[in-house]
Amino acid sequence: MNKSRIQPVVLSGGAGTRLWPLSRAGFPKQFLSLTESKSLFQLSVERLNGLRSENIDVSNPIIVNNEEHRFLVVEQLRELQVELGLAILEPIGRNTAPALTLAALAAQGLDGNQDPILIVTPADQVISNIYSYTLAMHKAIKEAETGAIVVLGIVPDRPEIGYGYIKTRELSNVGGDAMPMPLQAFVEKPDLDTARGYLKEGGYYWNAGIFILKASVWLKALEYFRPDIASLTYKSWVNRSKDDFFVRPNEKDFIAVPSESIDFAVIEKCCDSEFSISMVPLSAGWSDLGAWDAVWASMSVDDFGNANHGDVVSIDCRNTLVHTSGRMIGIVGIENLVVVDTPDALLVADMARSQDVKKIVEQLQIKGRKEHALHRKVHRPWGWYDSVDEGHRFKVKRIQVNPGASLSLQKHHHRAEHWVIVKGTAQVTCNEESLLLTENQSTYIPVGAIHRLHNPGSTPLEIIEIQTGGYLDEDDIVRLDDKYGRKA
Repeated sequence: MNKSRIQPVVLSGGAGTRLWPLSRAGFPKQFLSLTESKSLFQLSVERLNGLRSENIDVSNPIIVNNEEHRFLVVEQLRELQVELGLAILEPIGRNTAPALTLAALAAQGLDGNQDPILIVTPADQVISNIYSYTLAMHKAIKEAETGAIVVLGIVPDRPEIGYGYIKTRELSNVGGDAMPMPLQAFVEKPDLDTARGYLKEGGYYWNAGIFILKASVWLKALEYFRPDIASLTYKSWVNRSKDDFFVRPNEKDFIAVPSESIDFAVIEKCCDSEFSISMVPLSAGWSDLGAWDAVWASMSVDDFGNANHGDVVSIDCRNTLVHTSGRMIGIVGIENLVVVDTPDALLVADMARSQDVKKIVEQLQIKGRKEHALHRKVHRPWGWYDSVDEGHRFKVKRIQVNPGASLSLQKHHHRAEHWVIVKGTAQVTCNEESLLLTENQSTYIPVGAIHRLHNPGSTPLEIIEIQTGGYLDEDDIVRLDDKYGRKA
């Protein structure tokens, strides 16, 4: 028997603004560990790898994300010991339909000789029952082998106004052993009374945004329904550039592609068309963790409905979520609140207003503040830095460099740097001099000196960096050589 060849496609371009201040543009929610020790992105990849069976081969994943997050993808896959198939780096967000088209072209190959089944999934969902998920996926794969487009429909357990719905020709909401069902229509997010009616009537499911279909079927359907997206995305793919596992569509061509979702461009138009479309129901503890109330609902709670993460002391509180990344948080006598504390920002919100957290991000952007984009702790391809203090003409950073990693060969026009080795071994280049420094040793980098920091050891290197000067922003870096291909 020929095996089904599965090509996972993980769409990882979201910003997660409703989960601020934990989720930010530079480190969005899919890369966060919100409910388990692994990130949402890592859990998505693991679920897809778990679909392997005697009848199913699963290829290395194709990840569609933006340029800024490419090293987060590589590092988090490395932690899973999963090899990257390809990372398609979008120069600008154009929603999910162009993203899937790029992945389909990559999976199929321009010569058209390969036609795997694509399993297309967002990178930011939680599924607690992996057995039920795997069972549903195997049914969907078998259906997709026939040339059908298959969507997963989540069996609703409450009236929900935050999701779109799928209406089937069946009148009961079922899961478990249910087989693929023909679809009647897609329904936009309803108001509460309408959602209650859907639940009472039956036959309605939440749209999970998970699709299973052959690469050729997607490309054919897109050409049929949206030839403009098909042709312009194809042009950007033909003119792409490649760097190891990173593929970049041509920026000029891709900017011209209309922004549209998979659902609006194709899937919702397939009902009563020449394209066969069906749904496999899924009852597996699914959540998209779209806002803090969803995170609260996915966590273990005490007898009073409180969910805490980190060092929290709670007295006489009910139905609260407290998430602290460091310092202890004490709460007394509050109900239905969200409290999220990070080193540089604190959120306090009514649980019922969780969707409105994104408005804070919008205000931060309007005011030109940095807190919408970056944490105090910033991840880089070589490790991370944490800006622990700053004032007039000085800034203090804690820096960790991964084993074998190096910062770029660089210089600064406006600042000098003092480095103190806290842990590990540092190889320091400063102009013509090369030093090997260990714990408790230090060095000085003058203004304008060409320098590099390298970790030659097998354990992380940690240093304290004190910057002094009249201008200390991150754009005062002139990179002369960078192994990660960064220019600025």
